[in-house]
Amino acid sequence: MEKNYKLTIAYKGTDYSGWQVQPQLKTVQGVVKETFKSMFKSEIRLMGSGRTDAGVHALGQVANFKSEISIPPEKLVQALNSNLPRDIRIKECCIMDDEFHSRFSAVGKTYLYYIYNSRVGSPFLKDYSYLIPYRLDFHKMEKAAEGFKGEHDFFGFMSTGSPVKDTVRTIYDIKLQKQNDMIAMEVTGNGFLYNMVRIIAGTLIDVGREKIHAEDIGKIIDSKDRSRGGHTAKANGLFLKKVYYSEDEILKCTSKKTLDTLGALL
Repeated sequence: MEKNYKLTIAYKGTDYSGWQVQPQLKTVQGVVKETFKSMFKSEIRLMGSGRTDAGVHALGQVANFKSEISIPPEKLVQALNSNLPRDIRIKECCIMDDEFHSRFSAVGKTYLYYIYNSRVGSPFLKDYSYLIPYRLDFHKMEKAAEGFKGEHDFFGFMSTGSPVKDTVRTIYDIKLQKQNDMIAMEVTGNGFLYNMVRIIAGTLIDVGREKIHAEDIGKIIDSKDRSRGGHTAKANGLFLKKVYYSEDEILKCTSKKTLDTLGALL
């Protein structure tokens, strides 16, 4: 009997051309599918909650597939992890009802972005954070972040090339936290446009460098003009933290006063 398996996957995206299968390129989705095929001699249609670009990491990507394999979820986790490369790990597996879809059932996501604000880069953090060697005004960045909250048309915070027509999204919460030289941004919303989180991060960096005024964020959003926003921050600082499938999960996450430090995540 066919079952609908839900996977929660963590991966380091440094050596991958993103999540989604692409011809002739190594992707996370492709590696998981091929690993499953080699183990069970069966093709699966592995559907992710969304794409992550080359170099982007995930703490809680969600995917699902349907299969007639007869193996308990906890054993499937062990089996896959024994055969997957070490930079991809299945964190959880459970069986869902037939209607569950990792993408279309999702009601929100949380992303993390890490900025390493130091004149000298760290060899240990280079794959996990965006090095900014210039002084950043953290308090101005905090003030500017408040302007992103709520429902807005984020057309100006989307990279070109996206086929999406509805560009209205809701940011439920956005937090910034500084610890030594590391600035962490955590943003939760009902959905995100192509490169939206990286453009928000780049805009806040430009606020910190006093290239953009914190008070102008609302006007920049309303203008829908990409050229008025900040630069697109690099991919290596971005993590997909969590995908939500109920409003209660979102409320629980956004009620937290502090966010995880990079050390806790690694």
